[in-house]
Amino acid sequence: MRIISLHVDGLKKAAEQGLFEWLNEEQADVVCIQNTLDREYKLPDSVLYPDGYNGYFFEGETDDYSGVAIYTRELPKAIMTGLGFPGCDFQGRYIQADFEHVSIGSILFPKEDAFHSLEDKLAFQQEFLSHLKKTRRKRRDFIFCGNFEAAHKTIDVANWRQQQDESGFLLEERAFLDQVFGPVGFVDAFREANFGENQFTYWPNEEARRRNSEGFRFDYQICTPDLRQFVVESKILKNQVFSSHAPVLVEYEFDDE
Repeated sequence: MRIISLHVDGLKKAAEQGLFEWLNEEQADVVCIQNTLDREYKLPDSVLYPDGYNGYFFEGETDDYSGVAIYTRELPKAIMTGLGFPGCDFQGRYIQADFEHVSIGSILFPKEDAFHSLEDKLAFQQEFLSHLKKTRRKRRDFIFCGNFEAAHKTIDVANWRQQQDESGFLLEERAFLDQVFGPVGFVDAFREANFGENQFTYWPNEEARRRNSEGFRFDYQICTPDLRQFVVESKILKNQVFSSHAPVLVEYEFDDE
């Protein structure tokens, strides 16, 4: 199963830039999209019903803000939206597709900006951490894909010494990821197959992206520990430009494939 996660900064715009043609070339089975920035009813049929995919969407209560989507080749058994707390559900930040043995979610964390404080972001982290703990008690596997708006380790940040006081690499933000990949027991699927340095998914401008400088690895696929053995490939597709974030591809070879 090839899963691609991508923060698009506008789904309609990404489609106009050839998103779905590229996804077919990549033979993606599941595509997790964040920051759709549009209402479902405003999207053209080419985005709602792209060739080869079933599309599902979750939007916030405010127009042109946030929003997530998930596209699947195989029909899922169920679709779930929201995580049960206002910071997620009112802003359209989570959607999940359930298959026979695995559930795959697309999630968008808030970033510290004019609309959200650092406290908002940290509160969202804690709510999601509680959700992750609950999933570990369930008898099925999970993959959560999305923009977590935080880099974990120094290898995940360019010029990390200069970034320690910047949002996205604060100790408070990184402590959440320490919990996710530590006591809670989730796995950074990307790092199961790719140990390279300078593996970034976000850059503040085009020049930084071209030079692969000033980057952060904000975008993750995290999975329950039983799935780590099935990760066979992971890569960041830096040269495929749909937004300020790069697509993250992870391939899983499940036993029943």
